Amino acid sequence: MTTASEVGAPISPARAIPSKVVEYMSYWWSAGDKESLITQQRILQRLPFFSSSPNAAQPDPSTETNVNDLKSNIVGKISRFELDTPERYLNQFAITPITPVESSRAPPPTVVLHGYGAGLIFFYQNFQSLGEWAAKHGGSVYALDWLGMGLSARVPFKVHAKREDVEQRVKEAEDFFLDALEEWRIRNRFEKMILVEHSLDSLDVFYATCAYLSVVYTLHHPNRVSKLILISPVGVPHNPNVTGAAIQQAAAADSDPDFKTPNDSGYEVDAKRPKSMAQQLESKERVSLRRRLLLATLKMAWEAGWSPFQAARSLGSLSPMIAAHYSHRRFKALPAEDIPSLMDYIYHILRAKGSGEYSISHILAPGAYARLPLIDRIDKVAVPTTFVYGDRDWMDSKGGDKSVERMRAAGNHAVRNVVIPDAGHHVYLDNPKAMDELLVEELNKTVPGWKSSP
Repeated sequence: MTTASEVGAPISPARAIPSKVVEYMSYWWSAGDKESLITQQRILQRLPFFSSSPNAAQPDPSTETNVNDLKSNIVGKISRFELDTPERYLNQFAITPITPVESSRAPPPTVVLHGYGAGLIFFYQNFQSLGEWAAKHGGSVYALDWLGMGLSARVPFKVHAKREDVEQRVKEAEDFFLDALEEWRIRNRFEKMILVEHSLDSLDVFYATCAYLSVVYTLHHPNRVSKLILISPVGVPHNPNVTGAAIQQAAAADSDPDFKTPNDSGYEVDAKRPKSMAQQLESKERVSLRRRLLLATLKMAWEAGWSPFQAARSLGSLSPMIAAHYSHRRFKALPAEDIPSLMDYIYHILRAKGSGEYSISHILAPGAYARLPLIDRIDKVAVPTTFVYGDRDWMDSKGGDKSVERMRAAGNHAVRNVVIPDAGHHVYLDNPKAMDELLVEELNKTVPGWKSSP
């Protein structure tokens, strides 16, 4: 494993967010692989239990430890976890007990997974609470970057299925990520895991797809997951704008005997909620010819495997402008001192070699609806599951309501749908306190012998 100590110390504060052409060019010129590691360590080193040392100090067994002192109970480390070859690795941040707890008393490891195009640092405001929970219960928390995303290995991504073979295209794209996750689990000898995952598709639209992947992983490996916490999952409902033969073909491909059309299933678009990308793309009748041509071109590019990050990288020395504008818009409610560090981190993800990002056009159709919607297979998920949405989320929480209904009808009653107030799609960034409380509440249920307060 490669550890964070290789980037050296101390780490200086992030530079100011660029706003001029010459500043964009300077930012672009100074970026690199070593700087990528620095961007995440700069943020994580604020945690009291973070260690950049490959050999963190072990406590003296003769000394009584303070249960309220996180540094004496847990340690947080960044590392590069190698898979079958050195070229295939996952970037991980592990929060683990300094003194291991007997397995019969410890909860299953919690695995935190980011959304499409993002990285584990997006959960930076939740790591303190997760660390406190781990220290109290002897648990372990692993935040991972998916293969081909974040700071994990950017290996070649290739789907061999023909475009019209939707089912095989989706499977190959899903397996690219899920095979790596399963290999990681096997190499760690984890019997079961708790999966906490964000959507799959956004820059708000392009950082979301991956709660979708946790569901599919659970369907493939039902005995390896003890609990699912799905944060604003993409790919749940049918596309309300697709009807007739197209829907029937997708349903037949998924072999769902209970298939219903979107109207029959009860899924409707709430006009009071922010419009999704799909709704905007499909309202052709009300847009100009120029806009229609633009939308048609974007759809063609999507179907051809185009990636939004590919377009950003094509700007070359001006590419930092994309990360700067996004950071100003998306992170304006966060502490001002955090925004330059987050912008630096996002830019280094954006500039990395294209890999897992190319999966999106195989898994999602234009408009960010799944080619094989989860609503048609969610009833086969038999583990406790919590859906989480923000009250300003562009992902409609009705998909969660319908999923809960179907799962309960199939016999899984340990499911619920929660809407977090004062939060958009990135719930954990917009309302970290409420997200922390929910995570602790859900994770407590996995602790052996846990009993809820009366």
